Amino acid sequence: MTATPLVRHDRTRGVTTLTLDSPANRNALSSALVGDLTGLLRRAGKDGDTRAVVLTHTGTTFCAGADLRDPPDPDALVGLLRTVVALDKPVVARIDGHVRAGGLGLVGACDIAAASARASFAFTEVRIGVAPAVISMPLLPRVDPRAVARYYLTGERFDAAEAARVGLVTVAADTVDSALEPVLDGLRRSAPDALAETKKLLTVKVLQALDRDAEALTALSARLFASDQAREGMTAFLERRDPAWVL
Repeated sequence: MTATPLVRHDRTRGVTTLTLDSPANRNALSSALVGDLTGLLRRAGKDGDTRAVVLTHTGTTFCAGADLRDPPDPDALVGLLRTVVALDKPVVARIDGHVRAGGLGLVGACDIAAASARASFAFTEVRIGVAPAVISMPLLPRVDPRAVARYYLTGERFDAAEAARVGLVTVAADTVDSALEPVLDGLRRSAPDALAETKKLLTVKVLQALDRDAEALTALSARLFASDQAREGMTAFLERRDPAWVL
């Protein structure tokens, strides 16, 4: 029997839509989903009929972060982020739900991101005993440094309007599709080679961060995930209780 796809794909008028469709874990970044998404992004990159890629989701959660029961290898997560950033076609995030932890790295890697009023965001890593290590590479060059310090360190939840204010997303609107309509129209009207070269200009700092920091940050991520505090934090999360360090 063929396994149910974790990522659905279709193409309409030059836009390939990749839909995270793993409701059992709220579209968390499992090793399988990371592999599937990376492969489909690369496939879209080679498709001459694709002008842009939209990354979206089923259900009320865009992405819940790393799947704690089946976490991706840090190198595979780096590979996914690099694929988004280095793809020679614009990648647009369509967010109509919640985004947590590693899912924000995926949003940060996209060239354009639109979020609806239903969206919410939180860097929850510190609350389970780890750090937003790997995902910092696409985020730190793009997000307001004072805001990212606050939300990295506290794990607070914030809304779409705040995400737009600090540069995590491009635009926040009552309905995400109304915000994306002019964006997709503009991409369809743009010359493919010009889009590719313009994207290269925009992603220089992110690619530099990936080249410079990937080895150190994957090592940090692996070390923290193996720590006693992370074991306690992840166990507490799965058991729906506070971890032992909460005052």
